[in-house]
Amino acid sequence: MAKKQFAVIGMGRFGYSVANSLSTMGFDVLAIDSDEQRTQAVSHIVTHAVSADSTEEEALRALGIRNFDVVVVAIGEDIQASILTTLILKDLGGPVIVVKAQNELHGKVLQKIGADKVIYPERDMGQRVAHHLASPNILDYIELSDDYSILEIRANSAMIGQNLKELNIRARFGCNVMAIKNGTKMNISPDALYRLIEGDILVIVGEKSDLTKLELAYSQI
Repeated sequence: MAKKQFAVIGMGRFGYSVANSLSTMGFDVLAIDSDEQRTQAVSHIVTHAVSADSTEEEALRALGIRNFDVVVVAIGEDIQASILTTLILKDLGGPVIVVKAQNELHGKVLQKIGADKVIYPERDMGQRVAHHLASPNILDYIELSDDYSILEIRANSAMIGQNLKELNIRARFGCNVMAIKNGTKMNISPDALYRLIEGDILVIVGEKSDLTKLELAYSQI
């Protein structure tokens, strides 16, 4: 199976980070930015780096953009350019379109015009930092939708030695333990009699309000 090919438009801090990470993972990456200095800065990291105006349809067509599997529109402050680029990509057809939004209104417009996925890097990172500050045992917090999220929580001293049935997380908080991680090992859908040990990380899914109750309960232990 051929590996996925990605194009990242906009080589600001976020776009550069995405392109660098995808390239490090072994994927083919085309980096695009209207600023030649930015494309030169990333040229040694990605497969190809091109200086082009993504708001010009012919420029994207010439790059064969529709042949890529995923295009990430990571344009920074220029909301108009972000929207126009997304419209052109949608019209050209082909790739999955993932777009960075500056705010909720920008995100709604992007969804209306056909973006397959809208992401909010600053908001999402802010949420993760806030949850970690509220409780050091919270390792990660990922929003799945307006109502549901995934939480990763390190088993604390009060949890170690108990099994999942005794913890009774589903009955107490309305959340489900999807998996338990420990180092490189992953236990998917763990048995109710699984007894937690040092280093275990619980991957829990639930409604945001229920996860907040769980966080508060375990941050006070």
